[in-house]
Amino acid sequence: MASSPDIRMVDVGGKPVTKRQAVAKGRVVMQAATLKLLKRGKLPKGDVLAAARVAGIMAAKETHRLLPLCHPLLIEDVNVEFSIDERASAVEVTAIVKGSGKTGFEMEALTAVAISGLTIYDMCKTVDQKMRMESIRLTQKSGGKSGTITYE
Repeated sequence: MASSPDIRMVDVGGKPVTKRQAVAKGRVVMQAATLKLLKRGKLPKGDVLAAARVAGIMAAKETHRLLPLCHPLLIEDVNVEFSIDERASAVEVTAIVKGSGKTGFEMEALTAVAISGLTIYDMCKTVDQKMRMESIRLTQKSGGKSGTITYE
């Protein structure tokens, strides 16, 4: 496939500023013993979920620097949450990104989940070489002309 010379950012200049929100989810699956260490705060690198939360927040704010055609946006709130799924031996990651703008916050929410997951992976990899990240996806977005769209 040939590279196209005419890539460009989408012009959002004529769009109105609206309140927007995006929610993304994903998970890191690990061995039960690793999950137990994580829950007890006994992993060598320290508090995994605290580090992953900060990394996700930072990542959302830097999304436009990572993705070449992504607009820099004024983010008003980033919330990164975790839940433990004992049956799946996984940490579920949810990111909610809010702001006012001319374009949505989907990429920021997805980036927050991805980097939070990578941080969990990085901090647990010394004890678990069988981990995997999976199911990173947008679950909801609202604001703009499309209104609210829920994907699951």
